[in-house]
Amino acid sequence: MTKSEFEEVTRKTIEAGGILAKVYFDMHSEKEDDLQPLMTDLISNRLLKFPGVVYCAGEIDTPLKVDDLYATNAVVTLLVKDLWTLINIAFTFVPAGIEVLKPEKEYYLKHNDLQAIMINMAQISAQFSEYVLSKVLSKEDYEKVKKDISRREELGKKIIEDNKKE
Repeated sequence: MTKSEFEEVTRKTIEAGGILAKVYFDMHSEKEDDLQPLMTDLISNRLLKFPGVVYCAGEIDTPLKVDDLYATNAVVTLLVKDLWTLINIAFTFVPAGIEVLKPEKEYYLKHNDLQAIMINMAQISAQFSEYVLSKVLSKEDYEKVKKDISRREELGKKIIEDNKKE
């Protein structure tokens, strides 16, 4: 793809609600040789193929030894189709930071899109809480919490479906 074709794809995607961002990752390993392939896989396979990603390209730093570990960083330029994709990437890959490049001014969301994002974020938060609680609660208390979380998930699904009907 030529530079002008990238610019055109970027422009059209942003006009349709997309976001161009720089996403910053760091990775650590006891083995220096593990880092480059892992970071390359993250960019070329996992991010590039992630639902809602239009394109991505990254630069990986040379690994450095820090105490007993090796560390590397990557800066990935990412074009996504919508805000939810970027949020989902943040929850899935836990980058060190995200810098929104475009749009440069306002970003508009339809009410239904904002509602869906909020519900999905609440569900992800509940799943994370469930994971943490499963590690610290007794089996009996954990089963009670699991039932409560399951009821909340069902309510969230119902709210999403009701919003789609509107």
